Amino acid sequence: MSRFSWGVVLVLLCISLVVSAPARLLNLLLPADQVLMQGFGGTLWRGNASRTLVRAGPGYLHLGAVRWSLDPRSLLLLAPRLTLSSVWGSQVISGDLVLRGPQELDLYEFEAVVAADLLRQFVPVALTGTLSAQLDNLQLRNGLPHSGAGRLVWQNGGWESPGGSLPLGTYALDFHQVAEEILRGEVVTVAGPVAATGTVELHDRNYRVDILVSSQVAMDAQLQQALSLIAVVEPGGYRIVFDGEL
Repeated sequence: MSRFSWGVVLVLLCISLVVSAPARLLNLLLPADQVLMQGFGGTLWRGNASRTLVRAGPGYLHLGAVRWSLDPRSLLLLAPRLTLSSVWGSQVISGDLVLRGPQELDLYEFEAVVAADLLRQFVPVALTGTLSAQLDNLQLRNGLPHSGAGRLVWQNGGWESPGGSLPLGTYALDFHQVAEEILRGEVVTVAGPVAATGTVELHDRNYRVDILVSSQVAMDAQLQQALSLIAVVEPGGYRIVFDGEL
């Protein structure tokens, strides 16, 4: 067999090995301290995992079963691009991700629905309902928003007070951020007995929240007591203003 023929065979063999690369090799592309995956199936380019966890603050977010497809061309740019979907009970997540580094991530056409109770990992308050995100795009740099636009919704929100569950309403946060500028979001009330309007800003690690909470009917006494601890009473309701650093 000629050298050319041997070369063709070698190239075809390499292509065959690459195409059939097992899905577990995805672990080599992901930051081990941020993503945990088990139960691999399929190939590196189009595969699945039966169990996936992603670090979120002090704990991990369970994604459950995940399916993905990987764009081979993105590996040449050292920025793997994946289209993924995951289901874990009523929790659903899907979208395109570009992994640029341990704390650098791009999201495109990203949608997620998770239980509001997930917030217990970040704040000591028991909330009910669901949280959903519809992101046109979002770029994270050094673990913080760099640019993007989208909407966050708290659907059928409620508070688990000492006296029982209190229904609040459905609220949305529409945000927009030009690269390297301040992220600005507007809080609006979609429906519900308790109204909330205001703004949220994030610049680097500095944030500011200014929200007015009000109601057309008499507000629950426990809710009023809870608000009085974090808000200033105004003629129109309770003004919640605080700022700090992440």
